[in-house]
Amino acid sequence: MAGTPKKKTRLGDIVYRAPSKIHGNGLFAKVGIGKGEFIGTYEGPYAKRDGTYVLWVFEEGESPVGRSGRNLLRYLNHQDEGNAEFDGFDLFALQDIEPHHEITFDYGGWEEE
Repeated sequence: MAGTPKKKTRLGDIVYRAPSKIHGNGLFAKVGIGKGEFIGTYEGPYAKRDGTYVLWVFEEGESPVGRSGRNLLRYLNHQDEGNAEFDGFDLFALQDIEPHHEITFDYGGWEEE
C-alpha cells in the first residue's frame, strides 16, 4: 500500500489505548487521521514463535517474519473490514478515521494447509 510518507510524530500523539467494544482494550485515534496516512510502525523484538501481540508479515517467496509488539499498536483489534492496513510493519489508514474511533485491521485467515 502506498500511503502518505512517514512523519516524525510520536505515536502517542496520534493514538491511545482504551476499553474496546470489540475485545478488551483497543487502539483509538487521538486526532483525525486521513485516508492513506501513516499511523505508525509495529515495533518490538523479532519473534521466533507465535504468541500474544505477535504480528507476522508474509512476503511472497520469503519466510514469515514476526515481531512481538511493544508499542501502542499491539492493542489493534480485528475487524473483517478494518479501517487500517499494514504494509510490512507500517500501519496506514484505509479511510478517514475520526478522533476517538477505534482503529482496526483484518487479521486475515491464517489456515494451515
